[in-house]
Amino acid sequence: MSSQVAVASLGGTITMTGSGAVSPTLGAGDLVRGLEVGEIATLATVPGASLTFTTLLETFDWADEQVSGGAAGVVVVQGTDTLEETAYFFDCLWPHDEPVVVTGAMRHPGLPGADGPANLAAAVAVAAAPNSRGRGALLVLNDEVHAARWVRKTHSSLPNAFESFPGPLGLVVEGSPRYFHPAHRLTALPRPLDAPAVPLIEATVDDDGSILDWLNVGGTVVAATGVGHVSAGMAEAISRARFPVVVATRTGAGTTFRDTYGFVGSESDLIQRGAVMAGWLCPRKARVLLRLALGAMAPIEDVFAARGQVF
Repeated sequence: MSSQVAVASLGGTITMTGSGAVSPTLGAGDLVRGLEVGEIATLATVPGASLTFTTLLETFDWADEQVSGGAAGVVVVQGTDTLEETAYFFDCLWPHDEPVVVTGAMRHPGLPGADGPANLAAAVAVAAAPNSRGRGALLVLNDEVHAARWVRKTHSSLPNAFESFPGPLGLVVEGSPRYFHPAHRLTALPRPLDAPAVPLIEATVDDDGSILDWLNVGGTVVAATGVGHVSAGMAEAISRARFPVVVATRTGAGTTFRDTYGFVGSESDLIQRGAVMAGWLCPRKARVLLRLALGAMAPIEDVFAARGQVF
């Protein structure tokens, strides 16, 4: 039984090498050299955009096994393109007080100022720290500690690409995390039996919503304008939908409303048509949550009522 931090690698920029255009090649053993860690595993070697729910469930099972066996916490390394989504995936399911921390790199190892080693060292320190317990899944990059629920990638290439509303949960200072708020988390969802297909559709000007009629899926998330508004055509399509529809705001900040506007396609109209409002969850997090809820056969309205609000 180990009290050290377990580390798994899924690939991403932090693992990429090459003489020209780079691709993922390094494994977990290459990444952790010089760090005091426990068990390591290379569970995938792919860019972040190619990760699947199957791989994430396998990673969850591995992480669960490590903590159940005595690991102080778990670090998962992957590509930053989907890091905000996988962090939230783990956060929804993670049942332990020991943290699971996700990290990666914005600059590959061959570039000057490659940030992977520093990010990984900070993530291991966060995962091992007693004051990280009870915080669920955390994202660590650029010496910032972000809550999985709030973090978003807001720049395509800069080292400080990740931001949270209303700000980071804490900072890594002199090798240890310093948190601004006490630990708080929601009860974990059951591990899903499967992961039904859930596309993410963005509502736009002059959108008739007909794409919903073509879909054969478990559910869908509509990234709506403003506080949860779509065109009249999209509203009618939501009424016809044969699957659950969750409505989030595409704006990048703020919450969906429930009863301020009353026109066709407004938030109150969509609720009457059976749509579920995502609240404060961004469209990408809402998609993760809907897939997990459907896969666990959990009541969708209750799940989003609990996880889409600010307390």
